[in-house]
Amino acid sequence: MKKTKIAVLVSGGGTNLQALIDFEKAGGLKHGRLCLVVADNPNAYALERAKNAGIKTEVVCKKDFENRNDFEKALIKTLEENGTRLIILAGFMTILSENFTKRYPERIINVHPSLIPSFCGKGFYGLKVHEAALEYGVKVTGATVHFVNEIPDGGRIILQKAVEIQEGDTPEILQKRVMQQAEWEILPQAAEIVSECIAKLRITSYE
Repeated sequence: MKKTKIAVLVSGGGTNLQALIDFEKAGGLKHGRLCLVVADNPNAYALERAKNAGIKTEVVCKKDFENRNDFEKALIKTLEENGTRLIILAGFMTILSENFTKRYPERIINVHPSLIPSFCGKGFYGLKVHEAALEYGVKVTGATVHFVNEIPDGGRIILQKAVEIQEGDTPEILQKRVMQQAEWEILPQAAEIVSECIAKLRITSYE
């Protein structure tokens, strides 16, 4: 059985990418293989992480194109030239259009730093998610890995993990705890779950 070829889309530091790299190195990614890292930012440190791990890298910058359609065409070309079967968004800050997401039904996954459906959707990203959780006063937050569709954070949930909010938390402290205790665990796990299903052509079953 061939392993599912995975492309990871990144914009910044690449801590979630590193979690995927470490998981693969430890033997956890049995049905998938990290084959490509694509950044929309040429200065993304995630590119260095990929190079250090021996993973091919590409840069496709939105500002280099006249419109989003042309940008997405270039992104699709890069993905398909490399035989991509699963796309993982790991801190990718560009919103993908419905035309793009419909091309890869249940082949794109994303990790969001809250327990969806709380603190998600348009405008909820990065520290803003944790600021909202603290402002609302919830006692538990966490992270969610979900499929990506045309609705921001609206795709089917694959995995979730809860993280307790502690007294004295700031958005920065909470962000770090959610990454360490939830995102870095469930994103690699979800990558293996979905990779196995794609490899076995069980695209509608993710049990």
